[in-house]
Amino acid sequence: MTTSAKGKAGEDRAARFLEEVGYRIIGRNFRSEAGEVDIIAVEGETLVFVEVKSWATYGLENLEYAVNKKKQKKIVETAKIFLENHREYSNNQVRFDVIFIGPGCVRHLASAFMESV
Repeated sequence: MTTSAKGKAGEDRAARFLEEVGYRIIGRNFRSEAGEVDIIAVEGETLVFVEVKSWATYGLENLEYAVNKKKQKKIVETAKIFLENHREYSNNQVRFDVIFIGPGCVRHLASAFMESV
């Protein structure tokens, strides 16, 4: 399986997980000149931007390397662009989550990092 196929499978699994726990998926692979957000979902009144990491060999302790400050900044800038283009969500709270997909597990880290948008 190619790296991109593994990534897509991980994102599909993460989206199913979020839907199963009550989130409504409103976007996938949203791209802008700033970067990309894997999943955009709504939970209650909160708009959630989700980064998905599918790693077969690394543990959760390595997430800090996968979603470092540079990656976080790209996600935040992309979220700002999404909000500029989707004013219907301007009154929602905003949160940044990370979902780790590993062998036999899905780990959801809600509010994995913070930034004002």
